[in-house]
Amino acid sequence: MAIRDQVILITGGARGIGLETAKALAARGARLALTDLDAPALADAVAAIGADRCEGIVADVCDLAAMEAAVATTRERFGRIDTVLANAGIASYGSVLAIDPATFQRTIDINIVGVFNTARASVPALAESRGYLLVVSSLAAFAAAPGLAAYNASKAGAEHLANALRLEVAHQGIAVGSAHMSWIDTPLVQDAKSDLPTFRELLSRLPPPLNRTTGVEACVRAFVKGVDKRSRHVYCPGWVRGAGLNRNVINSAAGNRPILKLVPDLLPRMDAEVRALGRSTSARNLANDERRTGGDGTRD
Repeated sequence: MAIRDQVILITGGARGIGLETAKALAARGARLALTDLDAPALADAVAAIGADRCEGIVADVCDLAAMEAAVATTRERFGRIDTVLANAGIASYGSVLAIDPATFQRTIDINIVGVFNTARASVPALAESRGYLLVVSSLAAFAAAPGLAAYNASKAGAEHLANALRLEVAHQGIAVGSAHMSWIDTPLVQDAKSDLPTFRELLSRLPPPLNRTTGVEACVRAFVKGVDKRSRHVYCPGWVRGAGLNRNVINSAAGNRPILKLVPDLLPRMDAEVRALGRSTSARNLANDERRTGGDGTRD
């Protein structure tokens, strides 16, 4: 089905890759439903795209009932769902011994459980349309970085969840893809660079092309092409495909050597910066946690 005829649901759609992809898909004629926890940013996103073709839904991907309600709202508004982009995700900071355990858990909850909830809620609608689900994973799924263990683990989990789901729903006519990007100039990467000088240093000292940051526009083009082609894999930049095919080499003793040289000096300094921050994730993510819990540690 051509993009112009599709109804597309995007989680984490209020900013970054989710929002810019939504804009590009809308320009191709798609109708959009965007979910996010940040209601003001979500309202701005809907206004930017146009309320005549875009629905904003405040929903927590960690809450299955909320995602089921988001799917129901989308179907009530537009009649069906043809594509789902499971895009919502966060990053966290600090080594396994330094990260706040609650932040590690939150990263897993959003980046893996959130994908599960999105799929669980939307697969019945996608079965009706013989649609497409694109799970946003990362280069981190097959190229680990010190100090980012939670993010690495969660994106590897998201990729393999997509692999299993693909096998489960192919007979229903649903195609499942996973997207793998290197460092993209999004709020997620921008926040980490702003919070942690050692993160900027880590990126600069990685061997090329791992040390390069790519603009959002290139990622959006890759995502739109992936939706149009119902791609099994989406890579951005293109060299990430080679990293995926050679993940065993990257994670071998020889492949680890360039990173291992950095760890004794860089990781203790990164952990010290995380302790000085008093948080293991961005201030933006903490604000969303406040929205999620109502500010008192409990869900609304």
